[in-house]
Amino acid sequence: MDALLCGIDPGLGTSGYAVICTGGEGAAVVDAGVCRFDPKLPLAERLAAIDHDISAILNEHRPEVVAVEQLYSHYNHPRTAILMGHARGVILLAAARLGIEVRSYSATRIKRYITGNGRATKAQMQRAIQLTLGLLTIPEPADVADALAIALCAAGDLAHSVPRQYGANADCCHPERSEGSISKAKMPRSAQHDTPTRHSTFAIRHSAFRERR
Repeated sequence: MDALLCGIDPGLGTSGYAVICTGGEGAAVVDAGVCRFDPKLPLAERLAAIDHDISAILNEHRPEVVAVEQLYSHYNHPRTAILMGHARGVILLAAARLGIEVRSYSATRIKRYITGNGRATKAQMQRAIQLTLGLLTIPEPADVADALAIALCAAGDLAHSVPRQYGANADCCHPERSEGSISKAKMPRSAQHDTPTRHSTFAIRHSAFRERR
């Protein structure tokens, strides 16, 4: 059965996302990109912007699973972990609101799944993702690469889990959807006035809150 999965790399300034389809022929990119948020906005408004954009992506694709990286707090930078926890919480809420299952994975597990090395560098990860998905170029920016890695890790996890009734998006691996482009007709209203910047198969989404005064 084909499954549609969404990996998300949370961030208060930039959140990367990647929607992939897994099936008998492997994984294919359906949609991927970044959502950018104005760093000058108050925290509450940035969280509302994250909810707006991520909810739009989840509503558009309706993945069976949303995957995120587990929150890790280094004792030297506890504030960073707290701030990232805000963004991650909004994403979990957006998924729960739509009844989408959420799975989380440690950074070490994601790296080990993608490269076989739990301490792989970002360059090694990007190259491995490019080869796995058959991309023409290295996935950039790094937020997109991270989201793709998370989605691929979730795909591997699901492949070894107890069989479930996936397949609601049985046509998700059709060739016409593998380019991962976002048409303006399907973009959130906030993004329709912006011209997407392409990174190989990836697009950049701009939040409605980006231009608020």
